[in-house]
Amino acid sequence: MIFEILLNLVNKIGIIAILAFMLSKVRLFRHLLAKDNISYKDKIFLSIFFGLFGIMGTYLGTWIQGALANSRVVGVFVGGLLGGPFVGIFSGIIAGFHRWLVVGGFTGLSCGISTIVEGIIAGYVSKKFYEKDNKWMYSLGWGALAEVVQMIIILMVAKPFFRALNLVEIIAIPMVVANSLGISIFIGIIESIFKDQERAAAIQAQRALKIANRTLQYLRKGFNVNTAYETAQIIYGMTDVKAVSITDKEKILAHIGIGEDHHVIGDDIKTGLTKEVIKTGNYKVAYYSNDIGCDYKGCELKSAIIVPLKEGKKTIGTLKLYKTTENSITQIDLELALGLASLFSTQIELSKLEYQAKLLAKSELKALQAQINPHFLFNAINTIVSFIRTKPDKARELLIHLGSYFRKNLQQTEDEVDLLKEIDHVKSYVEIEQARFGDQLNVSFNVDENIRCYLPPLILQPIVENAIKHGIMEKIDGGNIEITAKETSENTLLIVKDDGIGMSKETLNNIFNENKNSNSVGLTNVNNRLKNKYGEDYGLNIKSEVDKGTEVYMKIPKE
Repeated sequence: MIFEILLNLVNKIGIIAILAFMLSKVRLFRHLLAKDNISYKDKIFLSIFFGLFGIMGTYLGTWIQGALANSRVVGVFVGGLLGGPFVGIFSGIIAGFHRWLVVGGFTGLSCGISTIVEGIIAGYVSKKFYEKDNKWMYSLGWGALAEVVQMIIILMVAKPFFRALNLVEIIAIPMVVANSLGISIFIGIIESIFKDQERAAAIQAQRALKIANRTLQYLRKGFNVNTAYETAQIIYGMTDVKAVSITDKEKILAHIGIGEDHHVIGDDIKTGLTKEVIKTGNYKVAYYSNDIGCDYKGCELKSAIIVPLKEGKKTIGTLKLYKTTENSITQIDLELALGLASLFSTQIELSKLEYQAKLLAKSELKALQAQINPHFLFNAINTIVSFIRTKPDKARELLIHLGSYFRKNLQQTEDEVDLLKEIDHVKSYVEIEQARFGDQLNVSFNVDENIRCYLPPLILQPIVENAIKHGIMEKIDGGNIEITAKETSENTLLIVKDDGIGMSKETLNNIFNENKNSNSVGLTNVNNRLKNKYGEDYGLNIKSEVDKGTEVYMKIPKE
């Protein structure tokens, strides 16, 4: 008898498993189970659904001595595990009251009570259920325990007791075994939904990174109509959404896909939900067309995700992903939108920082030019004045060099200049200094023929000036400076070497510390500009020995 009941219940569990598998393919069911935060509306729906599933288990049962050996607990317990206490209790009430009031029998009340209790148990262990890796094994154990509780309740409530005891002796093992297996199988099928969800989320994360990688070249140029349009096109082409829209705080910057006829670039923001996102800085999901709030009657966009784009903590616009089917926004869609918004916000903020860094570099260059001009100008004028009567031709030549030097100095506003122009600039400077110091200063140039190199302006001149002022002119008999430029396979090497007084190790160690070395402002500026442009490995390298001289070495990477 026991074996026959077990076999019959297993057959019924097979029917339930088939139905569970079919349900797992239903989009609405998958959508509800995939949600992280289930609303009360969803919970009510799930309670009714799993309650009806429990009722079906009752009708699939087998009558044994005026009672039912059934699989009612499968639907209720699975509902409690998946939906938590609310779903467990209310699906248990639905299936339990049906068992008591409609089906009846001497175990009607006890089975009704036990169904509700099993729903409560499932809801209670639901939180731990989601934390487990082997969910099917966890549900198997608790399902068996819940059925044992049902047998105890039957013994306590059903009358007469001897009939209840006789019934439990027959149905206990079949129902504990079959129903716990049914719960485990049902959960195994549902778990496949979650695994599909995880795989889809991983694919979406990878897609978000690919989109971010492709949009970087545009968003690093700033947040405007052109960059927003290119970004929206990339998102639209790489996802299955029906429309992509990007706005600033007031206007539509881009709209690609369905709705282009009335969501027009440059128009004011149309939807109330978008305005709310901009105001609050929090994302919103519109599951139905009424939630979107578009005032165009023929709008085909039925659901949407609107996420804020931020610069720091300040909302500067929105990213919107649309679909043409109501209630079709999944958790995966939401994660994609949030991920893209976060990446885009970072890119926009970095573009601002990059722009500010360029402004800072230009201001540093202007400061350096302002520092050089008066200092050098007064010395040059004094030198030329001394030549006007004794060597007028030389004075005229020096005036030409001075004019050339300052013209080039004032024109250095671009990010990069040709190395040969930079060397001509240095030569104009050196000609005036040599006229000033005479035989005490000897400067030679060793530059590879046909050298091709572009570098930030005013890189060499401060180094040469430093060598003259703090290296050569500190010696009584002066000295020599050699300026070398040569190419390697990866870099252009620039070397300024002098045989001046050199530096101590302490001075060399503090060469870029303006607080300890007030004579290193020009070198520090050049060092910082090189590192800012090319990276930490491209700063100045300085070697120096006392009374032997100094060598300043730098490398400029080839493109």
